[in-house]
Amino acid sequence: MICVLGDAHLDVVVRVSGPVAAETDTPAQTLVGAGGQAANVAAWIAELGGQARLIAARASDPAADLVAAELIRRGVDLAGPVLSGRTGVVVSLSDSGRTRSMLTDRGVGPELTAAALDGRWLAGCAWLHLPAYSLVSWPVREAALAAAGQVAHRSLDLSSTAAVGALGVGRFRELVAELAPDVVFGTEAEAGLVGDVPGAEMVVKLGPDGARAGGRVHPARPAAPVDSTGAGDAFAAGYLVGGLELALQAAARAVSKMGAMP
Repeated sequence: MICVLGDAHLDVVVRVSGPVAAETDTPAQTLVGAGGQAANVAAWIAELGGQARLIAARASDPAADLVAAELIRRGVDLAGPVLSGRTGVVVSLSDSGRTRSMLTDRGVGPELTAAALDGRWLAGCAWLHLPAYSLVSWPVREAALAAAGQVAHRSLDLSSTAAVGALGVGRFRELVAELAPDVVFGTEAEAGLVGDVPGAEMVVKLGPDGARAGGRVHPARPAAPVDSTGAGDAFAAGYLVGGLELALQAAARAVSKMGAMP
C-alpha cells in the first residue's frame, strides 16, 4: 500500500489554441474532473497496478462528492475528515503539451490537522508520498510530519518553486530534513532551488528530455504531447510502483492525453 497525503480538488484544464485575447473570446478545449497533486498520484498508482490510499481533508459541498466518486471509481481508497468549506479548484492553462501554468485555490485541503489523523488511515502503508504543498501550509504540515513518523519509507515531490519560495527555502529545507525522505522528485528548477537532500535519492524530471537519476540521464519514452498536466504525478506514481522504467512510461502516457488523471 502506498499512502499519499495532500489535496483532492477539482481540476479545470484549459488547452488554449493560441494567446489569450483580451476582452473577447479565445477558442479552447476544456476538461473538468478530480485533481490535486496527491489525488493524481494516488489515481496513477492504482492505474499502474499498485494499492493507493489518499489521505485528504474533503469539503462538504457538491464538488467534494464528484471528486470522491471519481477517485473511488479509479480504485483509490479514501481516508480523511470531511470539513465545512469549499473544495479547492485548480485551473491549468495548457499550451499543447509544451508548458502549463496553474491558478490555484486549495479550498479546505490545507486544513487537515495532526489531531484529526486516525492510525487506521496509515495501517499497511509501506510508503507515504507527500507533495511539497503538504509541507508549506499550516496545519496540514503537522499532519504530514506526524504521518511520516508512522511509515517506514517516505517520498517527496518538490511540486512548486512558487510554493517553496513563498515559505522560504531555508525553512523548507528544515522541514525536509525532519521528514527524512528516501526519494525526492523535482523538476530542474525545483531541484536547483532546494538543492541536494542528504540521505535521499534525487530524481530530477526533465520533461521531454526524460529524467536524471543515479548519476545519468534516462531518455523520455516516445509520446505525442497533448497536455503536460499531471505528467510529473504519473512519473512519481510509476517510480513508486515499479521504478524508473515504469515512471517514464507513465509520464509518456500522461502527456499524450488531456488532464492529470489516467
